[in-house]
Amino acid sequence: MPRSDPPTSSSLRRLSLVMALACGVSVANVYFPQALTPLIADGFGITPGTAANVATVTQLGYAAGIFLLVPLGDRLPRRPLITVLLALTGCALLAAGLAPATGFLVAAGALVGLTTVVPQLLLPLAAGLVAPDRCGAVVGTLQGGLIGGILLARTFGGVLGEHLGWRAPYLTAAALTGLLALVLGLALPRVAPSARDRYPALLADTLRLLRTEPDLRRSALYQATLFGGFSATWTALALLLTGPHYHLDAQAVGVLALIGAASMFCAPAAGRRVDRYGPDRVNAWCIGATLAASAILSAGIVGGAVGLAALALGLLLLDVAIQCSQVANQARIFALRPEARNRLNTAYMTCSFLGGSAGSWLGIRAYTHLGWPGVCALTALTATTAAATALTARTRPAHRTRLEDALKAGPSTITTPR
Repeated sequence: MPRSDPPTSSSLRRLSLVMALACGVSVANVYFPQALTPLIADGFGITPGTAANVATVTQLGYAAGIFLLVPLGDRLPRRPLITVLLALTGCALLAAGLAPATGFLVAAGALVGLTTVVPQLLLPLAAGLVAPDRCGAVVGTLQGGLIGGILLARTFGGVLGEHLGWRAPYLTAAALTGLLALVLGLALPRVAPSARDRYPALLADTLRLLRTEPDLRRSALYQATLFGGFSATWTALALLLTGPHYHLDAQAVGVLALIGAASMFCAPAAGRRVDRYGPDRVNAWCIGATLAASAILSAGIVGGAVGLAALALGLLLLDVAIQCSQVANQARIFALRPEARNRLNTAYMTCSFLGGSAGSWLGIRAYTHLGWPGVCALTALTATTAAATALTARTRPAHRTRLEDALKAGPSTITTPR
């Protein structure tokens, strides 16, 4: 296959911003249902716990989509693959917005999650467009868009749902996703696939990488545990704010999410810290920040202005910790096997979102049986598990890590089809 030069710095910056925006708009489809739980419960006359299954099933669908579809990024041309997936997501969102019953909404939500894997195709693509010593920075830029989409999704869902009903966010997201498909179809470069393996072999290799790459396993466990606590907190938050402690509406969830969205500007800085200090140090900071956030969030039980202030500060700290940890972990895994970045990301993100789905499920149960302090204790437990993983991880002081070796390598080569 012929080779071409990497993009210029200016064109790469523009493309990175477009891809970051695409990550945010796309991933928001998985998260705005979390703010709609009370509205869906009222709309269908069901319990909040049952309505929360919509958000949980959407996350499970996302985890399944990452495992089943993202490996195709190593086998198929990225641009048409991304465009088709966005079109399918738009159709699923439209079906959810028109759902006549809870069962239909849950099924449509699962399909939304299954096809909303575009960010996990864009991240490895972006990492392959730059030199290894800039991988953290470009991953941080896209991660900033991704986390911004996750956090602003709750504002979008809560505010629009409160004023126009729970169906409005789904129908609006369907239109935005269709527009995004057109934009990326024009903006993305043509990049030749790095593998010719058959689909079953790609899936098998994803599992094999988890077995053979200890840094991948470690990164996956870090993020699965921390993201589990993050999801538990945000899933239970709507129930806390609309309950007897605050008597607020779904719009309040969106406002708190808007405060936390300021943390998305930390992701590019985190990427630069990863390039400078390495991912392990950034992971340690993130674990400590998650523990601190769980302690601050526990003060939310007091209610009133003091409780809201504690929730805002704790959520901001938690959001910063999760996104910076994600940047560190993905920079680590993308340096392992450049020709298998999509498969590495598949294994990592599948574990991460299985952890997130488990966190959503456990968060609802913890809130039901133990209240908000139980949710905060669950978040602290996830951070403690990540800390134990870090402390027991095998160190190799006499050898450079594979990430350090990769950072010494030259720029990656971009190939394009004829």
